[in-house]
Amino acid sequence: MTSTPGDELRAAVAARRDLGPDFEDSLVESFLDKIGKEVDRRVDERVAAESGTAWHTLKQQQSITGMRLALAIVSLVMGTIATIAITVGDAGLLTYLVVWGGVVLVNVAFTLGSSRR
Repeated sequence: MTSTPGDELRAAVAARRDLGPDFEDSLVESFLDKIGKEVDRRVDERVAAESGTAWHTLKQQQSITGMRLALAIVSLVMGTIATIAITVGDAGLLTYLVVWGGVVLVNVAFTLGSSRR
């Protein structure tokens, strides 16, 4: 069973009454040491909890950034290849607009989807 800071203080005061003023300095030092350790434990718990959350958020942001870069590269490459194929194959303007419209739609859908996460 873990004692609370209030329990520790009551124990220190009771010990002071029992032992007298000769042990006061030792009792105060012991009490402050226990309280300091408790504060350190609580700070460590909070830092660990926040670090885990921050690390997860950072990894998620890096993942989304990587996916955006990959999508941009693939979109440009596919759009360029499609444009060359359309031009060489003498396809019409409508085919050109459909291909690039598809590239734009995929990018918009990805951006909207990733902003909701």
